[in-house]
Amino acid sequence: MNTHRFLAPALRSTTAATLAAGGYIHAQLYIDGYRFIRVIGPLFLLQASTSFACTALLLVGTPPLLLRAVSAGVALGALGGFTASRTVGVFGFTEHGLQPEPQAVLSLLAETGTLLLLAVWQVTMTGRPRTARPPVRAPNPVTTRTPPD
Repeated sequence: MNTHRFLAPALRSTTAATLAAGGYIHAQLYIDGYRFIRVIGPLFLLQASTSFACTALLLVGTPPLLLRAVSAGVALGALGGFTASRTVGVFGFTEHGLQPEPQAVLSLLAETGTLLLLAVWQVTMTGRPRTARPPVRAPNPVTTRTPPD
C-alpha cells in the first residue's frame, strides 16, 4: 500500500485545519475588542484573512511550494507578533503572559501545529521518489525507411 497517496491529503487537511483555527482565534479577538486598538486591530484582521485564504487554497488541491511557504509565513508572523507583544511591544501595544486566556494558548498551539505539519509535509514531499521517464532513443537507421519519391 502506498502511504504517500494517503499522507499528502491528510497533511493538507490537517494543516488547513490548524491554519483556520489560528485565523478563527485572531478573527474572534478582533471582533471582541482588538479592532479598537490602532494598528494592532487591522493586523489581527489581516492575519485572520490570510489564514482563511491560505486554508481555502490548501483545500482546493495539492498546493505548490509557494503556497506552503506563504502558509508558514502566516504562522510565523502570528508567533512573531505574539512574542514581540510580550517582550518589546508592537506599535506601543504590550501584553503579559498568556493573556487573553484561553485564546493565547490555543493560538500558540494552532500556529506551532501549522509549522510542524508544514515541515513534515515538506520532508515527505522531498523524500518522495520521482517516477523515471523512459530514455529517449534515437531512431534506428536500419528500421527507419524513407518513402520513395
